[in-house]
Amino acid sequence: MSLDKNDVEKIAHLARLEIAENDIPGYTENLSKLLGLVEQMNAVNTDKVTPMAHPLDAHQRLREDEVREQNQREHFQGVASAIENGLYLVPKVIE
Repeated sequence: MSLDKNDVEKIAHLARLEIAENDIPGYTENLSKLLGLVEQMNAVNTDKVTPMAHPLDAHQRLREDEVREQNQREHFQGVASAIENGLYLVPKVIE
């Protein structure tokens, strides 16, 4: 696909970009090459290619699920202005 100056100006307007007049030919060439690459990739037959969830067979190392901190609930609720049944009470902010 080949773009012209008007196409690049319209794309720049839609993207809210300001492009200098002398830069438009470069953008036209680069965007045309990019769209040509996309067309080339779309032409490849991928019917027998199995989709991958991830291109690498990487496995995530997981840590052991263990408690590493002490329970400080009583300490934190001790400084709260109001608690009820283990829950913090806050003033109503929505009417």
